[in-house]
Amino acid sequence: MKYILILLLVFLTLEAQDKKQKITIGAGPFIQTQPYKNVDNIVLPSPVIFFDNGIAYVRWSRAGIYFFGDKQEDYAWGFSLTVQPRVYGYKSSDINGMDERKNTWEGGLAFSAKTDSSYLEVMLLTDMLDRYESWILKTEIGYDFEFSNFSLYPSLIFIYQSSDFLNYYYGVKKSEELGSRKEYIPNDGLQIGAQTYIKYPFTENFSALINLRVDRISKEATKSPIVDEDYIYSGLLSLIYTFEY
Repeated sequence: MKYILILLLVFLTLEAQDKKQKITIGAGPFIQTQPYKNVDNIVLPSPVIFFDNGIAYVRWSRAGIYFFGDKQEDYAWGFSLTVQPRVYGYKSSDINGMDERKNTWEGGLAFSAKTDSSYLEVMLLTDMLDRYESWILKTEIGYDFEFSNFSLYPSLIFIYQSSDFLNYYYGVKKSEELGSRKEYIPNDGLQIGAQTYIKYPFTENFSALINLRVDRISKEATKSPIVDEDYIYSGLLSLIYTFEY
């Protein structure tokens, strides 16, 4: 249902524009490793949508609406309200004696700026479903490389995570103590990541889109007794179709 609403938002804003807009749609499998002890990797199908007309946007699975900014041929910037899913956590059956830590949806304020080849995005996000009941601050800096037969879009990601966020996903409550696993309440921390999109065209409209990402979780997270990995690896392999509407 949530993806239907995102598509509806896209097409409503497309109808409001006289100039033709480019939109990319597709799908593919998404895989993400888990830093927790003996918890299986996350594997799920993922829709892929990219669209930005200066009023609204969708970037993979994150959507937003601009309320202040400017879009020109060679640059664009804007403030927006944005929403995105967070695929984190584990079930109570995954770790003996631990309560479930659930996925959630995050929403908040975003600022983005883009030239022909580089971009910057800063987001202040909060938990919309009251899972961790706090906020995170994410900054991403990237550059676009266009080659003769493929495109590369690498970026660096810095995520400041509040103590409440880390406590929800990596903390251990007093009631969850078991054997050598003792209560653990982390402070706030910084997660650092690097990712790239790789786009390889098959035809004028059809392309393969790959996303590869690695995150070094914060030191506060790695000290948790339920964690045994310092890194989270994730990837997406999708087939996309790009057209003008």
